[in-house]
Amino acid sequence: MHNTIKNLLDIENNIKVYLSKLNINNNPKIVAVSKTFKIDRVLPLIEHGHVDYGENKVQEAVEKWTEIKKKKSQVRLHMIGKLQTNKVKFAVQIFDYIHSVDSIKLAKKIVDEQNKINKKIKIFLQVNIGDENQKSGIHKKEVSQLVSYCKEIDLDLIGLMCIPPVDIDPERYFEEMNKLNKNLNFSELSMGMSSDYLKAAKHHSTYVRIGSSIFGQRS
Repeated sequence: MHNTIKNLLDIENNIKVYLSKLNINNNPKIVAVSKTFKIDRVLPLIEHGHVDYGENKVQEAVEKWTEIKKKKSQVRLHMIGKLQTNKVKFAVQIFDYIHSVDSIKLAKKIVDEQNKINKKIKIFLQVNIGDENQKSGIHKKEVSQLVSYCKEIDLDLIGLMCIPPVDIDPERYFEEMNKLNKNLNFSELSMGMSSDYLKAAKHHSTYVRIGSSIFGQRS
């Protein structure tokens, strides 16, 4: 068994055991964050049948995944990095999910471009849950306004996403995000990475974005 497959199975089991002990019913999907890794490193997981993969650069995603997606139509590609409006045209062609929408301008551009090719991308709004100046995402007070706008323009908005502050216990941020997500009646929630995916799953994240714990450290 390839080590990436073993790592994935270990993560799935860790989540199952952890949530079972807490008596929490949740089975989050694992987005295998393949950014910077060559497709050869990812192929064993694809052949294993894993379908969700995350990239943070549009050009890399196009070069790496265009041929794979033609052969493996079940593969779902997630844009998890900051998306510039001038890259949206290419992003909507290759990605199935975008986790990082944080402005009216970006939302409008996505709608315009996906309408041209008759495709609906599933969208998460990125929330700057820790109010960090250096991070992307909208302030939590502005979320409902952007949600309303996205619904007006018929964006397929499925939930919220966050990246909590580093070096602080993320649990309170995950708890806050879960409440905010539920108040907006979203069924999907994108939060949790290699270092904190169990705590994210505890607070009902439905998509955890895991890279190094599956593929190893990036060089």
